[in-house]
Amino acid sequence: MPKPTVLVVDDEPDLVELVSLTLERMNLETRSAADVATAQRLLDSQHFDLCLTDMRLPDGDGLDLVEWIQRHHAKVPCAVITAHGNVESAVRALKVGAFDFVSKPLDLGNLRKLVSSAIRLAGRSGGETSSHAPRLLGESAAMRELREMIARVARSQAPVHISGESGTGKELVARLIHDSGPRTDGPFVPVNCGAIPTELMESEFFGHRRGSFTGAIADKKGLVQSAEGGTLFLDEVADLPLHMQVKLLRVIQEKTVRPIGEAREEPADVRVLSATHRHLAELVAEGRFREDLYYRINVIELRVPSLRERVEDIPVLATTILARLAYRARLEPPEIGPAAMQALQHYPFPGNVRELENVLERALTLCTGRAIEPAHIRLRSGFHLPEATAGANAGAAPADAAGAGLVNRLENTERDAIVRALEQTRYNKTAAAKLLGVSFRALRYRIRKLGIE
Repeated sequence: MPKPTVLVVDDEPDLVELVSLTLERMNLETRSAADVATAQRLLDSQHFDLCLTDMRLPDGDGLDLVEWIQRHHAKVPCAVITAHGNVESAVRALKVGAFDFVSKPLDLGNLRKLVSSAIRLAGRSGGETSSHAPRLLGESAAMRELREMIARVARSQAPVHISGESGTGKELVARLIHDSGPRTDGPFVPVNCGAIPTELMESEFFGHRRGSFTGAIADKKGLVQSAEGGTLFLDEVADLPLHMQVKLLRVIQEKTVRPIGEAREEPADVRVLSATHRHLAELVAEGRFREDLYYRINVIELRVPSLRERVEDIPVLATTILARLAYRARLEPPEIGPAAMQALQHYPFPGNVRELENVLERALTLCTGRAIEPAHIRLRSGFHLPEATAGANAGAAPADAAGAGLVNRLENTERDAIVRALEQTRYNKTAAAKLLGVSFRALRYRIRKLGIE
């Protein structure tokens, strides 16, 4: 097997020599170019596994070379060398398609990590995931476009912000980005930013040293360090308090982290993905989210479409979800009758795929035959089924009506218990979840499902 080859583009001989020696010790071949024109000729004439370019070159800008590579040699990862502290240049480079960046003076440890990730990426058939990875179902135009974007951003190390309504599958998108990129062998660490109490947030994120505060009886590794070499997914990032936003900004910009009680910062090799169902730009305008952090995590934005924007995907989604639910319950999966499918496709699903799964789980419970009919489809009050479907619904069997009544009574009992817990904790959801013995995420889901808010 030939050695992977790296093209180093810089007009400083000392820096080229330093990088070349470092890469040769990694068993890599190197070629060098002092300007954009020479680099383009080399890229056209032979195969490279990575291009590493300075931002300032005698006949142009490093960004020009990045854009040219994106157009003519898109499978070659391109990383840029930026001046120390020049965050704007780094962000611009990532936006036009750079794989990653490294700052001067070069930290050789960071350089080696960057190069290793890029070489792994070049060796993969871009955008492919393992057969065991979760999939985004649907062949609508919106979903095809989303899958194409995931394949593209997976090749970069740029921060990605995933926006979309609750229940659309933002965490699934984040996992697919991780699984499709060079960090797939590293950890994927999801963090619900709204589920961590404010007073514990810094310790949870960055860790602490023994004796750094009362109760710190041992060293603790933070969530950032747990994602070393992999991906840190910040779900509901809009819930981060302002003081934590400042600290997170430093982690992303400087790629370092300092545990509580530690005098020195430690390197942090993590890719940051974030998500929220709220509009971050509006929160920035209101002063509730830092503008500098917004632009740093929003280098690339992916929007996950709502279910009502891809109605044509409901049949395949519903069939797949129902089969999974039946398998868990050790039941033979029933079919979804035409009238029931019509009802699903006419309903706007404000809770998106998560609500579809909930509706089907209830339908599976109520169904006593081989097919799910409109009588088994219990949708939110105030929604009227199409006329043909409503007629079919009117002819439901008494047993189905009795089953529906049982489900409604159970939901009323559950609703009362949640409301009492919220009142007892003065509507602190974290405390209420602890009181009920469930996770914060589960409580939030049940609150939305039962319409308590």
